[in-house]
Amino acid sequence: MSADAPTSERPTEGAATPAAPHSESRTVVLIALAGNFAIAASKFVAATVTGSAAMASEGVHSLADTVNELLLLYGMRRARMPPDAAHPFGHGREAYFWSFVVALLVFALGAGVSFYQGLTRLRNPHPLDDLRPVYVVIAVAFVVEGISWWSALRRMRRCIGAHGYYGAIHRSKDPDVFTVLLEDTAALLGLLFALAGTVLADVTGDSTYDALGSLAIAGLLCITSFVLARETKALLIGEPADPGLHAAILDVAAHDAAIAHANGVITVQLGPNQVIATLSAEFEDALTSPAIEACIERIESAIRARHPEIVALFVKPQTREVWAARRARVTSAGDD
Repeated sequence: MSADAPTSERPTEGAATPAAPHSESRTVVLIALAGNFAIAASKFVAATVTGSAAMASEGVHSLADTVNELLLLYGMRRARMPPDAAHPFGHGREAYFWSFVVALLVFALGAGVSFYQGLTRLRNPHPLDDLRPVYVVIAVAFVVEGISWWSALRRMRRCIGAHGYYGAIHRSKDPDVFTVLLEDTAALLGLLFALAGTVLADVTGDSTYDALGSLAIAGLLCITSFVLARETKALLIGEPADPGLHAAILDVAAHDAAIAHANGVITVQLGPNQVIATLSAEFEDALTSPAIEACIERIESAIRARHPEIVALFVKPQTREVWAARRARVTSAGDD
């Protein structure tokens, strides 16, 4: 078999986007949306009544999260659109794009306004009014945010394995769940910062602590935005699929009698449930073209039965020496 034989590819039957197990992710986002909308309104009311800068920052934080959840839902809907002439492999990366927009909004809207609120209060301090509404709102918000956080955490825990929480977020291909989880984690910590600033301002009568609480929230949101942007950027520009998918493809190919050697696999994650895969394989020399086509058909059918998320599978006939040489060049370029 020629090392430079053409690549064979079989598009997904019907060229349709595979059905994605997205219902749980959508539920997570909807729970967060409902909670943030209600909490944002209550925080703004408390901030207006008491004049608390930290509570105003928290209100902006929850409002930003509400907008973010709407964008995530929009991205999820767009990502499930079927392929068309302009997007032959579907619109899966819409989910990654809108998640990246969310990361920018966390920084620009959430952190920016919180920083402005805290800095303004530091420059123009004034006594706070009765802070009891703030305590009530913080308590209620903590419960509601906790419910949303637990919902996202339960979904994420299924992906943890031996990698830990950060590893699960880094390896996750579903930005909707880890975005909500990080947002809710930041929201819970922000409430603690707001509570600390409020208690200190209430006890000492010094509104500086309230301003410092707002600045602490701004710093927290900056960190959250950075983490979200880094993770979604990696997905947006093209990450490989989970290594388990590579192993599954190689296993199917290696057990086909027409394959002399399954060299390796290259994948690109197009969306939470959309993957393009390329298989390098060395076929038996005596095979005819119809036999090679039949082999490719068997491999594709077996792989798609296990992994319907593969929207296109390319099979590249080449010797293991050619594959190894090309992979070595790619590896050395990456090290540079």
